[in-house]
Amino acid sequence: MAVYTDHIRLLFGLKLKQIRLDKGLSISELAQRSGLSVSYLTEIEKGRKYPKTDKIAALAKAMEVDYDTLVSLKLSKKLEPISDLLRSRFLTEIPLELLGIDPADLLELLAEAPAKVSAMISTVMNIGRSYHVSVERLYMAVLRSYQEMHDNYFDDIEQDGDRFLTEFASGGAEVDEVLLSNVLRTRFGYSIHPFEQEANPELAGLRSVFRPESGTLYLNSQLSAEQRTFILAREVGFQYLTLKIRPYTYSYVEVESFEQILNNYKASYFAGAILIRRTELIPRLQALFDQPTWSNDSFLALIHSFKATPERFFYRLSNLLPKHFGIDQLFFYRFNNTAGQTNFRLTKEMHLTRQHGPKSMMDEHYCRRWVALTILQELASLQKNHQFAGALCQSQLSTYADSGNTFFIVSVAQSYQPHLQQNMSVSMCFKLTDTLRSKMRFLNPFTPGIPQRIVNEACERCGIFDCRERVAAPTSLQKKRQIDAMKKALEELK
Repeated sequence: MAVYTDHIRLLFGLKLKQIRLDKGLSISELAQRSGLSVSYLTEIEKGRKYPKTDKIAALAKAMEVDYDTLVSLKLSKKLEPISDLLRSRFLTEIPLELLGIDPADLLELLAEAPAKVSAMISTVMNIGRSYHVSVERLYMAVLRSYQEMHDNYFDDIEQDGDRFLTEFASGGAEVDEVLLSNVLRTRFGYSIHPFEQEANPELAGLRSVFRPESGTLYLNSQLSAEQRTFILAREVGFQYLTLKIRPYTYSYVEVESFEQILNNYKASYFAGAILIRRTELIPRLQALFDQPTWSNDSFLALIHSFKATPERFFYRLSNLLPKHFGIDQLFFYRFNNTAGQTNFRLTKEMHLTRQHGPKSMMDEHYCRRWVALTILQELASLQKNHQFAGALCQSQLSTYADSGNTFFIVSVAQSYQPHLQQNMSVSMCFKLTDTLRSKMRFLNPFTPGIPQRIVNEACERCGIFDCRERVAAPTSLQKKRQIDAMKKALEELK
């Protein structure tokens, strides 16, 4: 794999500093022996400059090493993790500036304390391998951090959406499947065709495929109207925002770069902005929040009025609530479940609360009192007994037993692959604060009509011993209490 120019400078600087210290030389002593200035050597060791051939020869002679040893990109064993990191695509593909990190500062940190940073990098890489953290999951985690830093609101994309609406849907015209198809065909030269799962069983898990060489967009024939409309809007986003590096399948078959994931997010954000206009949604949300009581049916009707999937609607809420309502203590998550089975998979999450919420767990069982899970169980029961094919909406005030934090949670569940009995719930969760109560009138004073439950994170860590929903023993909690008891006994021995 290629090593980039700035990384070659850093590797040389690390090698130079490593050999100098191994030889017991101060930077001043090396300057005297080599005839180079201290400031110049400092710039080299920090990876800011790469010396010319004659200066490398002088440094090699001063430290009594071979020229080839000094210019070799191979580092010692203790610094090898840094070399691995620099040879990987991570530092070059992830735009660190998006996360508020100056790449020059990061490189300087590597140069200033290479052994300590190397140990940290090695530890992180080992953890990643142990838990099978793929490159895709790593990139997704970086994207979530980027979203959370900005409260998931990006004014430049909102403005791009406004320009599109002015150009193609002025006067409040509906942005629907017909309009989007026409824009793709006439403005961007697309041809659009369906593909059948029966004829292409290997592609059954994909919603769309784009072939750039022919400008052809293939749509899975099993998609709902809402899904087709979103995919068309997303394709418009790629073209309207001139996002060249992008995935050509939805969902991903293979992730090639972070820029691919970032641009996919931008195109999806653009799609949400033109399909669910903030000028229409904000006043309707305000009217909903001003109601004295909460209605699950009214909220579900609001989603349907925008012809959006619940997941897309919740994501649009996460764009607008922090910016326009000052409600930023929230998080979103999605669970998938096979109807009738008891395992639940957390497949998407975004936390703006900076607080604990549902997160991916290894070898533990999510609390079965969460409305996101109970609604999936109820949906499966309705599907089995009544051939229910719609969406189900429920709400809950969840108070965590350990922290005492309370969240107002709204969940919507529906089938997303009926032929495979696959169900999904998406939830928007709001931390109950005085600010939230002032914004949502129905939360005052006693939140009538909203079920309230004591919950926890996982059965293995939960101290609610009379819980009927428990599916695993509190092994982690018991181990913690045993350790606490042991510590107390050790103190008493003193």
